[in-house]
Amino acid sequence: MSQPTPAPLDPAAIPDRARAVMAAAKFPQLATMDGEQPRLRPVSPVKTDGFTVYVANLRFYSKTKEIEANPKVELCYMDDGHDQVRITGTAEPVTDRPLLEEIWNANPLLKHYLKSLDNPDLIIYRIQPTRVRYMQEWALEYHEVSVESSDMDY
Repeated sequence: MSQPTPAPLDPAAIPDRARAVMAAAKFPQLATMDGEQPRLRPVSPVKTDGFTVYVANLRFYSKTKEIEANPKVELCYMDDGHDQVRITGTAEPVTDRPLLEEIWNANPLLKHYLKSLDNPDLIIYRIQPTRVRYMQEWALEYHEVSVESSDMDY
């Protein structure tokens, strides 16, 4: 069986393609470190602003302790066509009340399960990107994407 040949990429289109993968892949994988052991789990972003991703978490989840010990994380999105986006960054708790209210009001599932924005178990993490990479299926090559190449919500 021969390997498919990926279509050539226009470098100017890569940021838009990366954003499209993120929009299509609703549940990225979040990687953290548990001491010397990597941990990976699906997450559901509650807000995306360009390549900055916000993830809700509960204080008693294992990833809370892992992020407190080492806030360096990576998100991996993969769409149905197997194109990938990897976002390397730092997770930091959001404390800005207007931003928390915006996220709360836009996410009915948070309201349903947690009942109050002031629920002490709730943490919203902002994953601030330091590196973004895009790979087209079968290209087997990552393309760097400027972290500043988008500031749009989707």
